[in-house]
Formats: sequence, C-alpha cells, structure tokens
Amino acid sequence: MDAAPPSVAPAPDFAPWGRVRRSRQVRDRALKIVCTLLTLLGVFVLGWLLAMLAVRGIGAMSLQVFTEQTPGPGSPGGGLANAIVGSLVLTFLGIGVATPIGVLAGTYLAEYGRGSRLASLIRFVNDILLSAPSILIGLFVYTLLVQPVGAYSGWAGGAALAIIAIPVVVRTTEDMLRLVPGSLREAGAALGAPPARVVTAITWRAARAGIVTGIILAMARIAGETAPLLFTALNNQFWFAANLMGGVANLPVTIFQFALSPYQNWQDLAWVGALLITATILALSLGARALTRKDTVR
Repeated sequence: MDAAPPSVAPAPDFAPWGRVRRSRQVRDRALKIVCTLLTLLGVFVLGWLLAMLAVRGIGAMSLQVFTEQTPGPGSPGGGLANAIVGSLVLTFLGIGVATPIGVLAGTYLAEYGRGSRLASLIRFVNDILLSAPSILIGLFVYTLLVQPVGAYSGWAGGAALAIIAIPVVVRTTEDMLRLVPGSLREAGAALGAPPARVVTAITWRAARAGIVTGIILAMARIAGETAPLLFTALNNQFWFAANLMGGVANLPVTIFQFALSPYQNWQDLAWVGALLITATILALSLGARALTRKDTVR
C-alpha cells in the first residue's frame, strides 16, 4: 500500500519586496517634507522677529542712547547709559560668582565623584536648578537678601543671576571633562603628577574650549533675565550707588517697563535695549564658536 504524500504547509503570505520598499520611501519622503516645512516655519518666524527688531531698534538708535540716562515719565529724549552699565555690572557679578563654583563642582563630578552618592545628589539638585523658573529664584533671593535688609540691591541681583548660571556651568564642565580621553590622565599619572596637577594641567587644558563655551552660554542665559531682577535689583532711572545698594538700573527691567508705557520715546528705547541684548548674545555665541573651532584646529 502506497504511503500518503507528506502534507505541504502553505507558503506564508509575504508582501512583495517592491511594494514594501515603495511604502517605506513614501513614508520617508513624507517625513522629510514635514520636517522641512516645520524647519522653514521656525526659521521664518525667527527671521521675522529679528528683522522687526533690527528695523525698530536701528531706527531709534542714536548717540544719546549710550551717553544719557533713562528719562522720567513724559520727559523727551533720554538714553540707556545707566541701564547698560548696570546690566554689565550685574551680569559680570553673577558670572564671576558662578564660574569658580560651577567649574569646581563640575570637576568634582567628572574627576572625583563619578558614581558616588554625593555626586548623584549634586546632579539631581543641579537638574532641578536647571529647570527651576527664574522667578522662583528671584523670590528665594528676595527672602534671603532683600527682605532682611529692607532694600533692593545689586548684590541681591548678582546672587540671583549667579544661582541661574551655576547649573549651566556645572553641567557643561562635567560633560566636557568626561569627553577628555582617559589616556591623557594615565599619561600624567605615569609621569608622577598628583591628581590635582593632572586636572589643572591636562584635563582642564584639554577641555578649556568647552568650559569657556559653557561660561559664555551661562552669561548669555542670564543677560536677558527679567523676573529675578524684579525682586532683587529692581530698577532705577539714575546712576546706581557705588555700594550697589538701592535699585540698580538694568536693561531687562527697563525694557519691560518701557515697552508697556504710553510714551513713544520709552517704547523706542525699549526696542533699542532689546536690540542691544540680542546683539550681545549673538556676539557671545559667535565668539564661543570661534574659540571652539580654533581649539579644534590646534
């Protein structure tokens, strides 16, 4: 008796490769089109804002902006000299405090702490500060430095800006130091250099462009902050005192106040102030890129 032929399993139902390939190409092209359109939309909006800022700001620019102090309500003319100087003082005060703290903290996280519990706690707190609203930092400094004294001050404003800048410097410093090859550290240790010497002479030197870039980014981050200064340095239509006590004129708060005013000269000065801050941040960013590129070429 002949054996029954073995049963043949039905072939799986696969889609033709050409159809799958065409479907993938269609989805890929659709995603490219969507991404391109959204990118062009973002660039268009940004270009529109910058063009409007340039037209309104340059149109109101004059020598008086850099030589005269901010005018009073209803007073014609005036400038932003005291606000410009005040912003420079507050920004450099904040970055001067944030730089050593941020660089040393980032160095500890990258070189000494590594996977320790203290390092994990510092990173956690640093991430919270990175995402904390600046107005909360202003209220915090107001409670500590303004309310007990009973007066606004540039010192309180600098402290608020420093708290905002420190997390940026810490994160950037740690990331840049982690990119330094371990072989450089091993070479320094093989020559008998102590760990502190290896950090200062090798790892810092290798990551200096990235660390400086982080400091510049932190400076750009705090240059246009308004909310924390409303609770700390406030503002002043005159030149600030040498001890920085009392209100200190600054560009962000001046722009905020002048832009909401009904006076035309105040509104024009607000546009000029916004243009100055934008140009300063752009110059800082270009300087950071040039420094990074120069260090890479070397």
